[in-house]
Amino acid sequence: MIKILFVCHGNICNSPMAEYMMKDMVKYRQLDDKYFIDSAATSDEYVGQEIHDGAKAKLDAVEVPYDEHHKARKLTNQDYYDFDYIVAMNDNNKKEFTDIFKSDPEGKVYKLLEFTGKEKDIPDSGITNDFDNTYDDMLVGISGLLKKMQERA
Repeated sequence: MIKILFVCHGNICNSPMAEYMMKDMVKYRQLDDKYFIDSAATSDEYVGQEIHDGAKAKLDAVEVPYDEHHKARKLTNQDYYDFDYIVAMNDNNKKEFTDIFKSDPEGKVYKLLEFTGKEKDIPDSGITNDFDNTYDDMLVGISGLLKKMQERA
């Protein structure tokens, strides 16, 4: 089983959107028994909070199911050992890993759009309030990630 952890600053916008989008995509392809997918935050600022209303509205609009009881959680040192891929939304998130993991000796840390060959960041939709473009960018990134996983299988 491949274990993927999506990470953003607060775990209330981008990373839970990515988590549920990926879960929906692998379920649609009948691959959900091959993946464990979760999300976390680099900050403890929103720990315990639900998904942002804007993220919920976008997921509802595109009919991607999500857990109504999702609560933001902070990334831990143990996550490095528990997951095969730790996927940040942008450079800031990736830099924040340094405070938690100190290093990436196994090469597990990526930015989502790296799987598309682009170095572009996914903006923090909690700040921009642009959940449409965030969704579009993440859809491209998640599709690239899944394609990469299937090539490796």
